[in-house]
Amino acid sequence: MNTQSEALLEENLLKQLQGLGYERVVIKNDKELEDNLKIQLEKHNKINISDTEFKRVLNHLNKGNVFEKAKILRDKFVLLCDDGTSKYIEFLDSEHWCQNLFQVTSQVSVEGIYKNRYDVTILINGLPLCQIELKKSGLELKEAFNQTLRYKRHSYSSNNTLFNYIQLFVISNNVNTKYYANSKLESMNFKQTFYWSDKNNKRIDSLNEFATNFLEKCHLSKMICKYIVLAEATKSLMVLRPYQFWAVEAIIERVRDTNKNGYIWHTTGSGKTLTSFKTAQILMKLPKVEKVVFVVDRKDLDYQTTKEFNSFSDGSVDGTDNTKTLVKQFTDDTKLIVTTIQKLNTAISKKQYLEQMSMVKDKNIVFIFDECHRSQFGETHLAITKFFTNNQMIGFTGTPIFAQNATGNALGKRTTKELFDECLHKYVITDAINDENVLKFSVEYIGKYKQKENSVTNIDIAVEDIDKKELLESSDRIEKIVDYIIANHDRKTHSKEFTAMMCVSSVEMLIKYYELFKSKNHNLKIATIFSYSANEDDKDATGIVDLEEADGAYVDEEHINKHSREKLDEFIDDYNKIFGCKYSTKDSQSFYNYYNDISKRVKQ
Repeated sequence: MNTQSEALLEENLLKQLQGLGYERVVIKNDKELEDNLKIQLEKHNKINISDTEFKRVLNHLNKGNVFEKAKILRDKFVLLCDDGTSKYIEFLDSEHWCQNLFQVTSQVSVEGIYKNRYDVTILINGLPLCQIELKKSGLELKEAFNQTLRYKRHSYSSNNTLFNYIQLFVISNNVNTKYYANSKLESMNFKQTFYWSDKNNKRIDSLNEFATNFLEKCHLSKMICKYIVLAEATKSLMVLRPYQFWAVEAIIERVRDTNKNGYIWHTTGSGKTLTSFKTAQILMKLPKVEKVVFVVDRKDLDYQTTKEFNSFSDGSVDGTDNTKTLVKQFTDDTKLIVTTIQKLNTAISKKQYLEQMSMVKDKNIVFIFDECHRSQFGETHLAITKFFTNNQMIGFTGTPIFAQNATGNALGKRTTKELFDECLHKYVITDAINDENVLKFSVEYIGKYKQKENSVTNIDIAVEDIDKKELLESSDRIEKIVDYIIANHDRKTHSKEFTAMMCVSSVEMLIKYYELFKSKNHNLKIATIFSYSANEDDKDATGIVDLEEADGAYVDEEHINKHSREKLDEFIDDYNKIFGCKYSTKDSQSFYNYYNDISKRVKQ
């Protein structure tokens, strides 16, 4: 292997960053860091700051932990001047990120519990916002990661604490390079370090290529200004992964520069909520956008998504308890709305709401659809596009509908492209497996179909015009599957160390499996949940429950398919007996509590 010493690696990086427009400066210690900060803040803000005024600035910057400092960084500071007047100090220009001042230095020495020297530090407006730790080729990348943890523990909080303003870390052994956010020490994990990739998900490994793409001044500044999320629930910093970045960038460009729709194809489990939150947060600030409406398909997700959005930014979303509240949010100054497609359909179709809703029907409203292959393909999708004359629709899906699999789908035989136009970014399961963002699959085939007699050769399977549905849903096959699961459950789950999840093709099949499990002799705890909806046996069903809600309870009972709902209540009664609960489908909150209780037990 061709190895470079750490010193040579550092010098080459410094020269490369100079070539990218960074000013190279020599800063040896805390005092020189402070002196440089004063000069840079004066330049950036185009003002003069006296020594006593600068002490007030340092006192302000010295407050709080890493999370609180990240907020200080993004806010303006009202500086009380020596003459009694006030002036604003901006530490970071988040709106015009390229107009900040960029410097690079190396080997800054800080004495805390122990004396440490940091490899390469990128300064923006004089503050150390990106720290790069290097190891020579052949050494494990995790050594550099562990080094940053040691610095956080031993010296970043010492003296002027300016190194607690670091937003991003970069670690490299020249061959492999990764980045990650400066989160809380106890929550930092090597699994939360990411490779950078281009928009086609091609990984960028080497330090040289990473510097050219990621550390370019405007890009690094944009990542810090726009693509770090200050998560209120955990009081920590989060940074978007590359595919999340490219998806948001594509959506922003689409909405800003065109009136067209688009969709994002990101595999399940790839962090869609964070991507959609950051998308909504940026879209809200575009001058042309009146409101951003995040639309989900089921009541339980309405609450869950609101909770997740608010965990990123407390109070950023007002959850809609009923349609009246939703209509009010459309007509007041609420910028971001989370709602279900059912309530949205009611708001634009019921006479009592039309007068209020007509006030916004011509406004530029961006709709972000969660799992856009569901009922949004039905009549409500058309109703929304017809009612809102200036809308733009962005869909997120892990399973888009294409022409080849549109035939016979329950969503009107229309493709994702027909309803949402172009795919703006794609990150599929193979990308996620390669990036180790999801667990790898271990595929095991159990059982086989016997060869028909008189076939032409030993390898021919002489089957013609097979009815796949009849075969896959046959009672004999289902019973064999249930028997196999009961016999092998302990072995497959490591003596019940893990919870097993079974996915089936329909509610009808779910009921068959559940009742067959219930009829067998075993010691397994079986639970299930599914959505019941109006007209589910009707081939032309749109999947929309056109219900009004009062005090959290559904009042339009007559349109609900009795069979599936009654079956679900039977299954919930079984659950109640096992765990001593009192859940039911009689009101939406009790049904959500049942859903939430299952989720907690699966996690535990």
